[in-house]
Amino acid sequence: MGPAWHALGVILDRFRIDDKVAVVTGAGRGLGAAIAVAFAEAGADVVISARTQADLDMVAARVFAAGRRAHVVVADLSDPASAAGLAQTAVDEFGRLDIVVNNVGGAMPRPLLDTTPEHLVEAFTFNVTTAHALVTAAVPRLLDNDDGGSIINMTSTMGRLPGRAFAAYGTAKAALAHYTRLAAMDLNPKIRVNGIAPGAIATSALDIVAADEDMRNAIENATPMRRLGDPEDVAAAALYLASPAGAYVTGKILEVDGGIIAPNLDLPIPDL
Repeated sequence: MGPAWHALGVILDRFRIDDKVAVVTGAGRGLGAAIAVAFAEAGADVVISARTQADLDMVAARVFAAGRRAHVVVADLSDPASAAGLAQTAVDEFGRLDIVVNNVGGAMPRPLLDTTPEHLVEAFTFNVTTAHALVTAAVPRLLDNDDGGSIINMTSTMGRLPGRAFAAYGTAKAALAHYTRLAAMDLNPKIRVNGIAPGAIATSALDIVAADEDMRNAIENATPMRRLGDPEDVAAAALYLASPAGAYVTGKILEVDGGIIAPNLDLPIPDL
C-alpha cells in the first residue's frame, strides 16, 4: 500500500498552486467566483474584479475561509485600461503574478438583422480587446517567474457551434478562441495560453432557463451528459490548466460542455 499511496500524493500535488498569485476577471459570481475559490483552495492568492462590490466581498470571504488572501477591485472591465491595470495590482498587492483568467465577457443575443456594426464592436471589445489588454500587461510580470505563467481565456461553445441570435457573441468568442492559439505561439515556451469553452452552466446567467422546468428539461435532454454543468466543473478545468498538472498543454481549448455537438438551447427566432 505504501508505494501506491505515495504515487497518489505525488500526482495530486501537481494540481497545487501554493503561493501563486492569480487575477480572475468577472469574479463576482458564476464561473469567475468558482474559479477564484478553487484557486484559493489549491493554495493561491487572488485578485478578483467585477462591477459589484457586494458580490466580490462574498467571494473574498470564501477565499479567506480557504486560508488565502483576496484583493478586491471594483471596475468596469469593458474598459480595456481597467482590465490591464489588474496585472500591476497583483504585483503591488502580492508581489508577483502567475496566473491570469480572462473570464469577463458576454453579449446579448439578438437576431442577425437587428445586430448593428456597433453591437459587433462592443462584443469584440468586451470579449477580445479586454483580454488582450490584460494579457499584454501581464506578460512582463509573468516573465519574472522562473516557471513563467499560465493564461486562461473563457470562450464558449457558441464560438464553435452555429445557433440563431448569436452573431455578435459567437463571433467574438470564436475570435477569442483563435486569439488564444495565436497568443500561445507568440508566448511559447515560457507562458502557456489556453482556453475553456463552457456549455450550459448553472449560473445566474441561466436563472431564467433553470426556473422554467420545460426549458431546463429540453436543455438537459439535448445534452449527452443529461444535466446542466456546475460552475465547479469549469473551475476544475481552470485549475488543471493553471497548475503544473497542465504543464504540457498550451494553445488548446478545453470544451467543458457535457458532450454537445450542436446547440442545446434553441432561441425562438423565426425564419425570415
